[in-house]
Amino acid sequence: MLTVHHLNNSRSQRVLWLLEELGEPYEIKHYQRDAKTMQAPADLRAIHPLGKSPVITVDGGSLAETGAIVEYLVTRYGDGKMIPPPGTPERLRWIYWLHYAEGSAMPPLLMKLVFTALPARAPALIRPIARAIMGAAQTGFVDPQLKAHFDYWEGELTKSEWFAGPEFSAADVMMSFPIEAAADRADATKGRPKLAAFLQKIHARPAYQRALQKGGPYAYA
Repeated sequence: MLTVHHLNNSRSQRVLWLLEELGEPYEIKHYQRDAKTMQAPADLRAIHPLGKSPVITVDGGSLAETGAIVEYLVTRYGDGKMIPPPGTPERLRWIYWLHYAEGSAMPPLLMKLVFTALPARAPALIRPIARAIMGAAQTGFVDPQLKAHFDYWEGELTKSEWFAGPEFSAADVMMSFPIEAAADRADATKGRPKLAAFLQKIHARPAYQRALQKGGPYAYA
């Protein structure tokens, strides 16, 4: 039986969702973040040395990294679902968005999260200085980068209903987390109706809702 090692409020929610879309049986092993540090618990390192989530175990082995997991699951269990046919332009777009989601979209969002949280963690005496430095970094670099990505997503969804083309696919599952995080942290859907519609459509999918019930409360950490 395939097992998903699921950390609350994490990217592993996408793996649960994909498995629900595929109709593939699986088990969930739940892990909770440390309330102070928000880091994964130490016992997750017994599954993967970095203690990150998602991780799946199957056939006696383990696999980490969301994009790799999604590609593996679709290839092994999809039977042609959630992936465009080979040799098509949609397949090329599918590969791109599958890897863009973590490789390009998430780094500036993580920087936004870190820069927002750092001043409160600084010693009180230097907190105003830290706040000024972090604010300058955000307005001068992070926020313009985020705007460029958000506008890019909006433009791509103007070309087709879903990221890889006219059909919903695993590329949309991968892109869900960056867009949810962007909407939550940086108001990405404001003035971008295609992004707002994308979130409404994925949240209405029965498989998404089943995964949410099984995975538990979900914030975009």
